[in-house]
Amino acid sequence: MSEAGPHPTSILDVPRLDTQSTFRDLAYAALKRAITAMDIYDHVQEIRLDERRLSEGLGVSRTPIREAMTLLEQEGFVRTRPRRGIFVVRKTKREIVEMITVMAALESMAARLAAERAADAEIADLRRLMDAFRDGPDGTGGGERLAEYSDANIAFHQAIIKMSGCALLAEMTENLFIHMRAIRKITIHQENRAARSVTDHMRIIEALECRNPELAERLAREHTLGLAAHVEQHGDFLDPDPLVSSPAGLTRGSRGAPEMAGSRPAMTKNRSE
Repeated sequence: MSEAGPHPTSILDVPRLDTQSTFRDLAYAALKRAITAMDIYDHVQEIRLDERRLSEGLGVSRTPIREAMTLLEQEGFVRTRPRRGIFVVRKTKREIVEMITVMAALESMAARLAAERAADAEIADLRRLMDAFRDGPDGTGGGERLAEYSDANIAFHQAIIKMSGCALLAEMTENLFIHMRAIRKITIHQENRAARSVTDHMRIIEALECRNPELAERLAREHTLGLAAHVEQHGDFLDPDPLVSSPAGLTRGSRGAPEMAGSRPAMTKNRSE
């Protein structure tokens, strides 16, 4: 019996791993998290992203940083200005009012769906979140207490979207969130809005508990449109004087280190030129 010849070597059609794409994706995710977490309207200066410092801080070459910036620019998070650099996008007052109006439509639909679909436990969690502030968001602790409520306010609106059970709604609101979060954090300190916000939230929760989709939808819409009206009346700070200027490259305090695994990105802020 003849001996069997050697088995032919199997050749799998496996493409090379695109490690560059992996670094790009990691850089994109880190930068997007950092930008979304920023309060981009709490000062008049523009925020410029320093490509060299980002590259050093993230431990990658500049190529994946540039690719990540391209993706972020396509999504409207950053804007490239020739001979000046890459800046985090800030919206005008008019754009913010329009954005809040759109968000009112999306959040009201989310509230309607949440009244129909959300689990009792989810609604109970939402009530517990707000019960901590029923005696008023100012309470003892002053500014610290108000800061806690500001975070709870953001969490409330995020929870309504999540409780809708509609992935498309979550996707549609994701790229609006950077601006909505920043505006809500600023305006919650104005015109006793925090106390009114707690009242509005409790009424929305009651509508959810009663499984009343029409009421939940109306209350959520009126609540967010109230923010639009407030910005329309008091939002002139969103359109800073274009003549105000200062040297570029001012470091944002001690938070200039790039964000990766919990740190923050390298950013500088310029006043509008």
